[in-house]
Amino acid sequence: MKKVTGVRFKKVGKIYLFDPGELKLEKDMNVIVDTAMGEEYGQVVIAEKEIDDSEVTDSLKKVIRIATEKDEKTRLEFKAKEADALKTCEEKVAKHNLPMKLIDVEYKYDGSKLIFYFTADGRIDFRELVKDLAAVFRTRIELRQIGVRDEVRRMGGNGMCGRQLCCCSFLGNFDAVSIKMAKEQNLSLNPSKISGMCGRLMCCLKYEECVYCEKLKRIPGVGSIVKTSEGTGEVASIETLKETVRVKYKDGDEVYFKKHELKDIVVIKAVENTDDVENASEEDLKELEKLEKLDKMDSKNNPEGEI
Repeated sequence: MKKVTGVRFKKVGKIYLFDPGELKLEKDMNVIVDTAMGEEYGQVVIAEKEIDDSEVTDSLKKVIRIATEKDEKTRLEFKAKEADALKTCEEKVAKHNLPMKLIDVEYKYDGSKLIFYFTADGRIDFRELVKDLAAVFRTRIELRQIGVRDEVRRMGGNGMCGRQLCCCSFLGNFDAVSIKMAKEQNLSLNPSKISGMCGRLMCCLKYEECVYCEKLKRIPGVGSIVKTSEGTGEVASIETLKETVRVKYKDGDEVYFKKHELKDIVVIKAVENTDDVENASEEDLKELEKLEKLDKMDSKNNPEGEI
């Protein structure tokens, strides 16, 4: 077994595992760690846990030390300079007439590197821009191209549910989202209704998927024949999260419907739940397939890089 500590470098972001060595670390402590990009400032989110040696693919980087007051003061001093650095970079981008949109800027905690995040439709030759920026800030400059999901994460906002966006509040990773997930959750296959502010398929479709899959295994599909206190009828629709079914009954020429909880029905003839959703236009399906492909590409690109 290997003792590890989980460290996060951003308020919402991926958690990386490090070797704490002999350090006694507690949750929410600020630490300086060794990474492939040099020393980094992060926060402990997992104080200590043991994992099997087989789960560690490469040798773990070490936690160098617990951050001092001086480290924190230095970090805050450079953070206060980020707004001016972004403004200066925007002026330089305009000067070089580069087709790129600056999104954010980030100083390394000790000022040894300045990272500018941007979006663009294609590859950008920013070599001259880097030279200009290095002459102004006199530190290492890095320009990092990010995707639309990361752009929205950095800008922030609220989703159609009215709450803060998932990517800004708790999601550590961007997992690929598929049309199949929307079908399983019986959502309208309308791109405008199942896309987020970033223009990609909503992240909540992914992390809610396991709940729907588990419940759909127990709920009879539409068309199943069931027996209830009302008699024998056919399942007309289901409410997955509530675990209720709407049953259609026939009484002579009269047809009526009634809802029942899953525990109150007996399945006589089961029909599996399908992921077919009606009333989806060919145009909408093509647009959703396009978003799905872009989503898979986005999920492979992590701007935080390898630690």
